[in-house]
Amino acid sequence: MPTYQDLGALVTHLRSLDKKYILLFAYNGTGKTRLSMDFRQAGKQFDADGNVTARDTLYFNAFTEDLFYWDNDLQSDAQRVLKLNKDSKFFAGLRELEMDNKIRPLLHRYSNFNFIINYEEGSVKFICEEIVNGTAQNIEYIKVSRGEENIFIWCFFLAIAQLAIDRQEAYSWVKYIYIDDPVSSLDDNNVIAIAHHLASMVKAGNGEVKTIVSTHHALFFNVLHNEFGNNFPKY
Repeated sequence: MPTYQDLGALVTHLRSLDKKYILLFAYNGTGKTRLSMDFRQAGKQFDADGNVTARDTLYFNAFTEDLFYWDNDLQSDAQRVLKLNKDSKFFAGLRELEMDNKIRPLLHRYSNFNFIINYEEGSVKFICEEIVNGTAQNIEYIKVSRGEENIFIWCFFLAIAQLAIDRQEAYSWVKYIYIDDPVSSLDDNNVIAIAHHLASMVKAGNGEVKTIVSTHHALFFNVLHNEFGNNFPKY
């Protein structure tokens, strides 16, 4: 197994590989998130003023998860919503792309709660169905669990990744999808389901978009390893 002087050298190596997907395993604290950010940075182009003029990597990592944060309505404790950082280009054009309809079928593979995105306010309201006095009622503004929150964010990203794989015009700039540890706070059943779904989606692509996955989760790595087969780089 070759060694690399620093993360930059590893980024150069990964970008030199003409493979549809690459799988990386490393324990926490060894630099996986930093590697994903350095990989993204290497794909940017800048003008004379330092403004980004082009990029090539759609990524999922801890920074992606930080674009979502809770407003727990501390004053009345009634309307708890997940806020979106509208300053991020990650959320550009959501309404035009009908993201609700793209996220919902993905989410319902893993969970049975529902949601409504308020595009003007940049917030997500979660809804669940409960039986009250023998009648099914929708309970709004629920606070979902951390695992359910992570699944929702993951499905949000997957919907965008599918647009990139399908070469939708708004994401035609994407050459790489870089995914770092998407299975935090999830039980083993969901880890297996997410790995299988991700592998199926990636393998169905035509290879124009290359996918790199890094993880510290042994089960997630093992399922992806088996799904991808043998003819791909893994470290």
